Amino acid sequence: MSIPRSVFDETLNAFFGPIVPVLERRGISEIMINGHQEIYIEENGKLRLTDSRFNSEHALMSALRNLSQYVGRELNVDKPILEARLPDGSRVEAIIPPASAIGPVVSVRRFSSAQLTVERLVELGALGQSAADFLRVLVASKHNVIVAGGAGSGKTSVLNVLASFVGQDERVVVIEDSMELRLPLPHVVQLESQPPRANGRGGVTIRDLFRATLRLRPDRIVIGEIRGGESLDLIQAMTSGHRGCLSTVHATYPIDTLTRLETMALMSNVDIPQQALRAQIASAVDVIVQTSRLPNGSRCVTHITEVAGYASDAGYQLGDLFVRDHAQRSSDGEVGSVLAYTGRRPRAEATIQVAGLDLPAFLGGCPEVDG
Repeated sequence: MSIPRSVFDETLNAFFGPIVPVLERRGISEIMINGHQEIYIEENGKLRLTDSRFNSEHALMSALRNLSQYVGRELNVDKPILEARLPDGSRVEAIIPPASAIGPVVSVRRFSSAQLTVERLVELGALGQSAADFLRVLVASKHNVIVAGGAGSGKTSVLNVLASFVGQDERVVVIEDSMELRLPLPHVVQLESQPPRANGRGGVTIRDLFRATLRLRPDRIVIGEIRGGESLDLIQAMTSGHRGCLSTVHATYPIDTLTRLETMALMSNVDIPQQALRAQIASAVDVIVQTSRLPNGSRCVTHITEVAGYASDAGYQLGDLFVRDHAQRSSDGEVGSVLAYTGRRPRAEATIQVAGLDLPAFLGGCPEVDG
């Protein structure tokens, strides 16, 4: 049985005392606990070991059991993995012995209380103004966009910004494993997957929610992250009238995004010829926004790449619209960079105009490029 929020709030400081001061500090995105004596933080993109620690393994286990009661999930030797959220929205992933050999291992992902805007991304240099203008009209004209990147590269933040470009009169259904997206829109339905209960029943997967969503009359579907067989469902939805879908995928480069979608679609246990699947993926995904974390800890968009099609003899056809250009090192050794327009005319141009939207100013004089 879960415990009331008010009771958990009262005991949070006592149980999680060593990390409470860190939870209250700005600029910290992750807290990593490796056993009771070692607590790392990621602050402004850099990892460092703190002086904080739990008094004993028992103290850390007590905190985790308190959290498991709060969220109504089991945590014991038979179920040694816990996924949960703290009252402030921070996401917790915990693994306890015997699955962990060094004692309880915990990662707390924090989310900024301040809403990240496209203006802020441009100000930080994570996105250029021309790229931002293009993405705004791309999303508004209902193109399907996948945000790709590695862990901690800023995918969710970019997805949140892209979703803010959706029309105020649209009904948006958001599907996530753990609620992270906060869309500044008036008509948002948020759905969250659920793990099975102790008896093995009651589990609700992303794929279950996606199939149900198709009957909820969505104008837009936003999936926090594609991880499995729901990839095929999303691809088929994109190619059958559900335009303007947004999601994220773990992938290092734009081409990897498509092969990852292909691999995950094969996890759906639906028998589909590989060539047909690849053709569907190429037809479904319009643009890939690639994110990365640079050596200095900053997160940024490195590529905005359109999917131009698929040919059986040549594979997926991609065309970079924006690529991050890394300038020379400064005197202090830092590497500067800018997301630069490549000069390629986007295939989405005609659709943007049909939607009655103005093209971004930078497209006014760009040359034709076959693609």
